[in-house]
Amino acid sequence: MAIGIVLQFLVVAMAIWIGSRTGGIGLGLWGAVGLLVLSTCFGVVPTAPPVDVLLIVLAVVTAAAVLEAAGGTEVLVGVAERVIRAHPRQVTLVAPLTTWCFTFVAGTGHVVYPLLPVIYETAHRSRIRPERPMAVAAIASQQAITASPVSAATAAMIALFAEQGQAGWGLPQILFICVPSSLLGVVAAAAVSMFVGRDLEDDPDYQARLAAGLVLPPDGGPDRPPATAAGRRAVGIFLAAVGLVVILGSFPSLRQPRGAGEPVPMPVAIEIVMLSAAAVMLAATGVKPDDVTRTPTLRAGLVAVVAIFGLAWLGDSFVAHHKATILPAIARWTAAAPWTFGIGLFLTSVLLYSQAATTRALMPLGLSLGIAPPQLIALFPAVNGYFLIPATGSLIAAMTFDRSGTTRIGKYLVNHSFMMPGLVATVTAVATGMLLGRILF
Repeated sequence: MAIGIVLQFLVVAMAIWIGSRTGGIGLGLWGAVGLLVLSTCFGVVPTAPPVDVLLIVLAVVTAAAVLEAAGGTEVLVGVAERVIRAHPRQVTLVAPLTTWCFTFVAGTGHVVYPLLPVIYETAHRSRIRPERPMAVAAIASQQAITASPVSAATAAMIALFAEQGQAGWGLPQILFICVPSSLLGVVAAAAVSMFVGRDLEDDPDYQARLAAGLVLPPDGGPDRPPATAAGRRAVGIFLAAVGLVVILGSFPSLRQPRGAGEPVPMPVAIEIVMLSAAAVMLAATGVKPDDVTRTPTLRAGLVAVVAIFGLAWLGDSFVAHHKATILPAIARWTAAAPWTFGIGLFLTSVLLYSQAATTRALMPLGLSLGIAPPQLIALFPAVNGYFLIPATGSLIAAMTFDRSGTTRIGKYLVNHSFMMPGLVATVTAVATGMLLGRILF
C-alpha cells in the first residue's frame, strides 16, 4: 500500500512538474494526463470535476474581459496612476496599497501590469530605490486575491463551504477575516521594504549601470489617453456588480426566490450577477463580442480555468482515493497546531502557481482533518506562496520594468527581491487572520 501511494504521488508530482515546464494551459492539461495514468494504471476512481469553481471563474473573467474591451481597465489604471504620482515620497507604501485595491476590485493580479512602469518612474524620479515599491507592489497584487470577492480563489472557498454543507460560512466570513489580514500583511511588507537595499546614491551596482548608460532617466511615460464615456460606464456597472455580490453574500434572504424554501446558493448567485453584468456592459458600451474574445483578460482566464480543471481534479482524485491513509497521518500534527496546515498550502502553491488551484486541491482536505472554518479562512492567504520561485508573470514584469536593475533574482535563485516582502505579507496575514478568527467567531 505504501509503495502504491508513493508511486501515485510521483505521478501527481511529475504531472505538475511537466505542466509547469510547459506553461500556460499545459499546467491543467498535464494534470488530466496524470489523472488518466492514475485511473488506468492504479485504479484511482476520478472524483467529480470542480464545476462550480470553473463556472464562477468563467463568469467573473467574462465580465472582466468586457470591462477591458470597453476601456474600463484604462479608467481604473488612470485613477491608480494619479494616486501613485500624487505621493511620490511615500511610493513604497502607496504603490502596494494601490495594487492591492486594483486586484481586490478586478479579482485578478494581471491588472497590475500597466501600473508597474508608473511605480518605477515615480520611485526613480524621487531617488527611491525602485526595488522597494516594485517588489512589494507585485506581492500586494497577489495577496489581494485571497481577499477579493470576485477572485477565482475566493470562488473556490465559497464553493467548498457550499459543497460541504457549511451553510454558516461563506463570502462575508471570508471578507471579515481576509480583507483586514491581507491589508495588514501588505502594510507590514511595505514597512519592511522601506529599508531594503542601499539608497541609489550608495549602490555601486546602480552607479556602475548609470555610468555605463544602461539606466536612462525616467521620462514620465507617454500621456495616457483620456477616459472614454464607455469606459466609465463599464467601470460603474462592474463595481455595482461586485458590490451586489458582497450584499448577496452578506444577506442570504436576498437570494431566496419568492416561494422557495432555500436561498439560491452563493456560487450560482455570483455566476448570475457577473454574467448579467457582462451583458449590461455590452449593451451600455456598444462593445463588439468579438473584441471581448481577443482581450488578454479572457485569455488569462481561460488558462486559469484549464489549470483548475486539470490540477484540482487530479489532486481531488488522489486525496479521495487515499483519504483513509492520508488523513490520519496528517491529522496528528494538525490537531495540535492547525496553523501547520498552512505550510502545506504554501508549498503546494509554489508548485501549482495558482491560488485557486491550490485552494480547490487542498482546502477540502483541511475540512476533512477537522480544521474549523474560521481557522481555515485564516490560513487562506498561505496559498500565496507563488513568489518563492519568481517565475510568475507579475514578478517577471516587475523585474523587467525596473530599468535600474535593483529588482532582481540573486545568485542562488531564492535570494530575490520578492522573498522578504512575500514572506512578511503572508506570515502577517495568516497570524492576523488566526487572531481575527478567534475574536470574531
